[in-house]
Amino acid sequence: MNNLALGHLGYCTNIHAGETWADHFASLQKAIPELKKRLSPDAPFGIGLRLSNIASEELELPENLIAFQHWLANNECYVFTMNGFPFGGFHNTVVKDQVHAPDWTTEARVEYTKRLFRILSVLLPVDELGNAIQGGISTSPLSYRYWFEWDQPAARDYIFSQTTQNILEVVADLMRLRQQTDRLMHLDLEPEPDGLIETTDEFITWFTDYLLPMGIDQISEQFGLTDEQAETAICEHVRLCFDVCHVAVGYEKPAEVLAKLKDYGLRVGKVQISAALKAEFPEPGSRSTAEGREIVKQAFAQFNEPTYLHQVVARTRSGELLRFADLPEALAAFDDNHVEWRAHFHVPIFISEYGVLKSTQDDIQTVLNLQATNKFTNQMEVETYTWDVLPADLKLGLVDSIDREMKWVYKSIGAARADE
Repeated sequence: MNNLALGHLGYCTNIHAGETWADHFASLQKAIPELKKRLSPDAPFGIGLRLSNIASEELELPENLIAFQHWLANNECYVFTMNGFPFGGFHNTVVKDQVHAPDWTTEARVEYTKRLFRILSVLLPVDELGNAIQGGISTSPLSYRYWFEWDQPAARDYIFSQTTQNILEVVADLMRLRQQTDRLMHLDLEPEPDGLIETTDEFITWFTDYLLPMGIDQISEQFGLTDEQAETAICEHVRLCFDVCHVAVGYEKPAEVLAKLKDYGLRVGKVQISAALKAEFPEPGSRSTAEGREIVKQAFAQFNEPTYLHQVVARTRSGELLRFADLPEALAAFDDNHVEWRAHFHVPIFISEYGVLKSTQDDIQTVLNLQATNKFTNQMEVETYTWDVLPADLKLGLVDSIDREMKWVYKSIGAARADE
């Protein structure tokens, strides 16, 4: 296994286009052997696999799954995690809020996720001691909050109850799969700006107010467990996907995120290594500073593109956080009260500055340092998927770009271990 000291490391294949399995597999065959040669010539190379719903249906066919297993073995690669957030088209189409569709209120999302876990249970390899490694699948934060009447408690309670019930259906499936295959797999919910679960605090609140109360009763009855055993099973099979970009956009501090989870006995399933855009605005008060503020605003405007949501969280003079559903709304609302912006745009992680804008690259190094000090997960996945929509001057060849991303992480892990 490409089991680095800090855990399994790979990159998410959502960077590759192709919504059918044949098209996506063709992209993997074109890129991964060269990346393996450059990045992990003497050890198996880890992959974070992304499958659309259509591709998952096709890959589950025995002939396709066996052929993929053989390809992985022949190329000394392995899958240890999957991205189950985007269900449908993710490239060459307008995604925006539809990245959440179908959401966790639907049976389609449940069946898609179950199918991904069935595939992962087959793909997960064993380690040097013959033990199956754990596997995780990241998923949406239940739904998109602007689809609902968020200011009405009864409506919120209904949506949380409905989505939680569907999550528990997957938990029960994971428990049965573990009994059948001896594979421990977990569903990793990924808080995101404007998701139904947006922050670590909201993840904890949902877990303690909905998932555990509903789940303990159901799981204990279904599997003949005590309440304590049912709670342990739920906490094993449902975890947090720590997307560094999303945490940074919300101005959350990585050490505080981990401390809060530990206080409640909750776990990180995987870290998605990703970076957002940020900038502080010059203090208003003169013509030159007004021009400087406009320059920063226009620098953000260069990243306004029509494919993905680029939520913005503005910090005001009073310390309040103002949330905007997309860059156009933030640009329209900009005023002298805004001190700093952070924008949800997964920029290349090996670049720290974009003119007057900066990336949240420092947060990645902080997370890797925390992992080196007290390992909190065994799964890390580089997730930069915006190559097709980057400004032209930031684009490189795809394989070369992934190579630079991964080498930057290797170097950063080395630095983190040196500081232990």
